Parts: sequence; structure tokens; C-alpha cells
Amino acid sequence: MIMATYTKINEPVNRAKLLPYLQSVVSKKNYLTKDDLENIAEELHLPIADVFGTASFYSFLETERELGKFVIRVCQTIVCDMHGKDEIVESMEQCLGIKLGETTSDKKFSLLTTNCLGFCHKGPAMLINDDVYTELTPEKVRAIIKDYKLNK
Repeated sequence: MIMATYTKINEPVNRAKLLPYLQSVVSKKNYLTKDDLENIAEELHLPIADVFGTASFYSFLETERELGKFVIRVCQTIVCDMHGKDEIVESMEQCLGIKLGETTSDKKFSLLTTNCLGFCHKGPAMLINDDVYTELTPEKVRAIIKDYKLNK
């Protein structure tokens, strides 16, 4: 009986809007605050638990901390690992002066790992925001990071 008062008639329509709302906030500031989640839940007439559950399910919707302007996600699958992922990460850590899971003090870069990016045949691979980079080498990574530092 409690669920009857809890569920809105238009909940399926609003639930369909949830992921685009979450993505919109993340595209503007790279993470979701508790206030963001509460506001979205209120606007869509959805339970906060559902909104938080959805946001925390997807690895590209950050709910733990603010990320930098450029979020670097290095593929951590076994295929990329076998093709030198650790060397790539080490090279990026040196270039950026941070470790995996950290953000630079100027909030320009965050360095994370992620599950498969779908480029196993061209590994190791990474994303910087929405840009895909494949067949990485330490030299190639240093050039990419330098370009982002200077031109973005």
C-alpha cells in the first residue's frame, strides 16, 4: 500500500528522462553532487534512491568527487594490460604529476581507469572526455598530454 502513494502515474516517462538529465549535469561540471541528485529527483518526481542508484551504477557519472576539465580514462582490461597499459599509466602519471584516481591541483586533468572501451584490437586505449586514443605508447601519450596542456 505504501508503494501506491510513492509511485507517480508518470514515473515511466520521468524515468526515461533520468539518464539524459544526469548526463547533462556531468557534461557541464564533470560530477554530480548530492544537491544535483536531489534536485533531479524532485524535478522528475522520482525517489532519490532511484536517482542515486542510477547515477552510481554508471562509471561515467561521477558521484564521489569533482573531476578535472579533462577526464582521462585508461582501459584496464587484460588485453590493454598485455599491450603495455602499465607503461602508459606510468607515463601519464609522470606527465601530469598525479597518480591514478587523482586530479591535478589546477583541476585540469583527472586520471582514472575504466572497463573495456571496445578497442581491444587497438590497445592500449584511453578516452579523454569523449575523444578516443588507441595504440598508445609512452611517447604518444606524452605528445597527447602536451597538446591538451597547450591547446585545450
